[in-house]
Amino acid sequence: MNYRSTRNNNISVTSAKAIAQGLSEEGGLFVPESIPKLTKDDILALCDKSYPQRAFEIFRRYLTDFTDEEINYCVNGAYSSKNFDSENISEISHLLTGTYILELWHGPTCAFKDMALQILPYLLTCSAKKVIDGKDIAILVATSGDTGKAALEGFKDVEGTSITVFYPEDGVSDMQKRQMTTQEGGNVNVCAVKGNFDDCQNGVKAIFTDERLKSELDKMGITFSSANSINWGRLSPQIVYYISVYASLIESGEIGYGEKINIVVPTGNFGNILAAYYAKEMGLPVNKLICASNSNNVLTDFINTGIYDRNRHFYTTISPSMDILISSNLERLLYHLTGGNDKQIAEWFGKLAKDGKYEVTDDVRSKVKDIFYAGYCDDDATKSAIRQAFDEYSYLMDTHTGVAYKVYCDYKAATGDNTKTVIASTANPYKFGKAVYEAVGGNTDGMDEFAIIEKLEEHTSTQMPAPLAATKTKAVRFTNSVGKEGMSQVVLDFLKTR
Repeated sequence: MNYRSTRNNNISVTSAKAIAQGLSEEGGLFVPESIPKLTKDDILALCDKSYPQRAFEIFRRYLTDFTDEEINYCVNGAYSSKNFDSENISEISHLLTGTYILELWHGPTCAFKDMALQILPYLLTCSAKKVIDGKDIAILVATSGDTGKAALEGFKDVEGTSITVFYPEDGVSDMQKRQMTTQEGGNVNVCAVKGNFDDCQNGVKAIFTDERLKSELDKMGITFSSANSINWGRLSPQIVYYISVYASLIESGEIGYGEKINIVVPTGNFGNILAAYYAKEMGLPVNKLICASNSNNVLTDFINTGIYDRNRHFYTTISPSMDILISSNLERLLYHLTGGNDKQIAEWFGKLAKDGKYEVTDDVRSKVKDIFYAGYCDDDATKSAIRQAFDEYSYLMDTHTGVAYKVYCDYKAATGDNTKTVIASTANPYKFGKAVYEAVGGNTDGMDEFAIIEKLEEHTSTQMPAPLAATKTKAVRFTNSVGKEGMSQVVLDFLKTR
């Protein structure tokens, strides 16, 4: 199993090279040359396995240059009780008959990014031993809130690595900011950017292709890699939990093999729902992939019209991890749907960079519509959805899961589709305490983050997770803020002090 660049089919690398490098040299994303298939027997065999064992079976189909021993080392190191507060790693909650909440936030940072970023350091260090000649790895991360903390936690004090995280100065929740700026570890660096997530993301991509900077790092014995979902080592672990939840639903008697499910995903950068697409292509019985957006509804418009246009107002919302107008992982989907047409992909994404807009062919638009349904909601509707779920089912959800739940309710009302449905829950509600407390009827005027959380605990008879509570007494370490033009210097200055 080798990996090609979405923008140059002449580039073909091993999985270790794809993971270690992160991004192809001309700016394309690495994708598998073929998508492995799971048979009925393969899926049924997963039912009585643990999460690490299920992950092993998926990874060995994609990481063919890794030994079984290496893969076992990675999955058992990442998915253990010392990293997650659930033996199952993820949990399934039932809202009503046939509607399941897949809780992906039982890891150390209380967000779904832990599902991938606990294993990425293992994958990356194994990859580096195969393809990098003794160089250290400088990890660069652009975050809209959750990836940053999860990456920092995953890579802190990992030998041979350093990590720099950039986040939009006014584009994350108070708790997300506190999680990042209090991060411990001798190899970590965090910096705010005066701009939005797209500015952070574009800045990181520019650093990756900056030949002058790469030359300087080469002299220092350092190479760049990424912990964003542009890295195949970040995206591939997300495939696992969609296949795993299906196996768990069979095991519990909720579904029979072959019974199709819908999967609802709140997404901004398209990585989380793309992982569900890969699971579907591997043979997971999926009826519809439902893409849920907030007011930054560029994906909704694209799926419904075939036109991707980022030339629009950028909203800062209560679901900040979806405050994104450039969805990087869409490039991978379109590469597959065009049959691997690298020239077409290079043309479309060249137009996106130049004009902020492109339009796909009628054939591709039809394929997208067959696979996906898309909807969105604003902050008021998100809060109403959170309130409804809590009032009707005594289930407290975060703002991103609230978006997904609202869009699913709209989908069901519009289509009458009663297919059993899994809703991906991407964060613990206490990461967004202010908005969640307001959603369930609380007044937050004049209250700080932790005072609000105390009220939320009292009002809902729930409890803030220990990793979030621990940030209250931690000292803030990182206060730097730069314009997007200053990001490369931040990286260079940090690496020179290492």
